[in-house]
Amino acid sequence: MPQQLGRYEIVGELGKGAMGVVYRAIDPVLQRTVAIKTIHLYLDPAEQAEYEARFYHEAKAAGRLSHPNIVTVYDVGKSGNIAYMAMELLEGRELKSLLAPRKPLPVAQALDIAAQVADGLAYAHEQEVVHRDVKPANIMITRSGLVKIMDFGIARMRASEIRTQTGVLLGSPSYLSPEQVLGKRADHRSDIFSLGIVLYEMLTGERPFSGAEITAIMYQIVHVSPRAPSVLNAEVPEILNFVVAKALAKSPEARYQDAREFARDLRECRKYVESRIQPNVSINVDAFPEHPASRLADGGSGTLLGDSDFPATRKVDAAPGPMAEVEPPVTLGISTHFDSFDATLRLVAATGAMEHFDDYIKTQKIARPGTTPAEPAPTPKRVTAPLGTAAGMKSALPAQRTPARQRNRRHHEAVIFGLSIAVALVIALFIVLS
Repeated sequence: MPQQLGRYEIVGELGKGAMGVVYRAIDPVLQRTVAIKTIHLYLDPAEQAEYEARFYHEAKAAGRLSHPNIVTVYDVGKSGNIAYMAMELLEGRELKSLLAPRKPLPVAQALDIAAQVADGLAYAHEQEVVHRDVKPANIMITRSGLVKIMDFGIARMRASEIRTQTGVLLGSPSYLSPEQVLGKRADHRSDIFSLGIVLYEMLTGERPFSGAEITAIMYQIVHVSPRAPSVLNAEVPEILNFVVAKALAKSPEARYQDAREFARDLRECRKYVESRIQPNVSINVDAFPEHPASRLADGGSGTLLGDSDFPATRKVDAAPGPMAEVEPPVTLGISTHFDSFDATLRLVAATGAMEHFDDYIKTQKIARPGTTPAEPAPTPKRVTAPLGTAAGMKSALPAQRTPARQRNRRHHEAVIFGLSIAVALVIALFIVLS
């Protein structure tokens, strides 16, 4: 282990990777602890040039990224045959250490981790940086729950002309996208596919594509569709199956086209999961006060009301004494505080039918609450004028025909009001449904 790299004093070793070693170090200038990622350049000249170019390419790409869900790169340099990069030191655990075969993570936790990774990838994609190696070993979860994406060591600048000779082997085989397997250009949608594999593994405890050999894994990635996560984990809601299926679509055009869209759907699924009640329960009974009649006699054995045994004799018949107290029957209906006239007034006011309603209540002699019913209009007295005279004709005809006309008018107005209310209800229902 080297004692110093550049100005950084090496304190200890944090881990090893395929391309180098990661050390804990101290920056004496800024007095902060950092992580130093190294790459050994003990290769033939052609390979050394390629590895070194890729390493500095990583530094250039990662140095442009400043996001809460992406590890921060501070510095880059070279000491002898060792190239190094100083970056943010994270206190936490790799996602890889949290995963175990057939032991899925809690659904809400898996969705939170995946959503944060999607946020970081979305930002990187906006900077035209593709990670190309999204996997649990490159995802760190800090003690505060913040998720960080690490190792943009094989990140590819879409605007860059750098081409690698190892091609598809740059990524981890189990987390490659179909286009990576086929040696095609891997854009930002390749990262979305790889994140979909990570999400699947968190939800089920299994990788969607597995095999004894790399060739078998690659074949499945290109040709085989995995089982729905809910088949392996009953806690996974059906809606999440569709989200995972979209992320794992074989064709890039059929996947999420934007990692932010993926993150939004993941968070919506998390809201749904966290709002769900226990399985097979559609009503939150705790949200309502317990009705005395709803208590189970056996202390909560789960006996259904329809399966309960009821006594053949009523309490009023069996109780002693002439005036035995009888419990009021349990009923379901409209509250005694419900004011139907007030509700009708609100509906009429909302539909603009107040004028017709006023005419109707006047015709039907209905008193508004808080008012005294109007005195009935006195019946017109029959005028006894001599028949055959003009005065007699004008005074007698109204007295004979007024009751019939009033009944017809009331009937017509009642019909019109009824139709108005029906139309208003239909309009209100249409507005609510739309």
